[in-house]
Amino acid sequence: MNSKIFLLFLAICKLAYGMPKNIEQIREMYQKPSSVWEKPNVDTGVDYKELSPLPLKASFPKYNPYSKEKAKLGKKLFYDPLLSLSKKLSCASCHKKEFGFADNVKLSLGHNDQKGTRNTPSITMSAFGKEKFWDGRAKNLEDQALFPIANPKEMALPLKDLLRRLNVDKFYKKEFQTAFQTSPITLKQIADALATYERTLLPKRNAFDKFLLGEKNALSDKEVWGLHLFRTKAKCMNCHYGTAFSDGKFHNLGLTYYKRKYQDLGRYEVSRDIKDIGTFKTPSLRGVIKSPPYMHNGLFPNLSGVLNAYNAGMFHPKPEDTNDALFPKTSPLLHKLFLNNEELKALEAFLKTL
Repeated sequence: MNSKIFLLFLAICKLAYGMPKNIEQIREMYQKPSSVWEKPNVDTGVDYKELSPLPLKASFPKYNPYSKEKAKLGKKLFYDPLLSLSKKLSCASCHKKEFGFADNVKLSLGHNDQKGTRNTPSITMSAFGKEKFWDGRAKNLEDQALFPIANPKEMALPLKDLLRRLNVDKFYKKEFQTAFQTSPITLKQIADALATYERTLLPKRNAFDKFLLGEKNALSDKEVWGLHLFRTKAKCMNCHYGTAFSDGKFHNLGLTYYKRKYQDLGRYEVSRDIKDIGTFKTPSLRGVIKSPPYMHNGLFPNLSGVLNAYNAGMFHPKPEDTNDALFPKTSPLLHKLFLNNEELKALEAFLKTL
């Protein structure tokens, strides 16, 4: 008798916490224009843009328009260890194709096996957004391209030496002349070529994109439920929205390690603005399953860990000294979500479709 009561209890729990009974209605809703979707659950003041499918091709800025020659040259530079002091490292040493052009370790190894200070971000969505790096220190992709080359912990090659190497290399002299019709080779040309190639790394449309574009069964019921949770109960669109699944802004998740060994003050180290203490740029969620570990410090080895932390409202450390004006303040956009295990699994299933 006790076993029957227990099974009945499990059945009731499944009805209470399992798949919504109206999942087909939810599926049908997302086959309609986004203007008639249920409004997302976001905090007051969040100026979100609705989720939308990827374009077939990346867009390129007027100040650095696309050309086949420039993209080809950028790819050659990206994979060439000549751009490092040791001639052993390339951009691809940390941005590995098999990991979504990110890395699969907390901190990548650079010059003389020095560890970096932050987790290597994916660059597949480089065509989107403005500021680059976790702290936004580069104003655009072209500005970003030269930082790792000169960084003593990464490729460690002084930029004057980079120019000298390329300008005496017969292959590169020819390829730069073809791409830019001028000589000698300049830093701007190097940055433009690398940025052009990186913009071509835009992912192909995935199951989620196909679903929004009319393939009704491209997502399973569980994945559709996860999409709906993403927009509603899980409040993911407070920060992850639009085509890129990122607001392009900077937020504090409570992972600053203030006055401790691994302290990282994020954007504040660039801006020196108190409101930026402990903030980091919102990454795109496109291709997220390919690029663990997660967060600026690679703290979480898998998606379930990330989701559990968000479900708990992330981290809200309290200052020992209440007069400490520099103590990092966790974003008010982070709340306890009270998602149950089935909902967390559905949310993770949806994220894996991206």
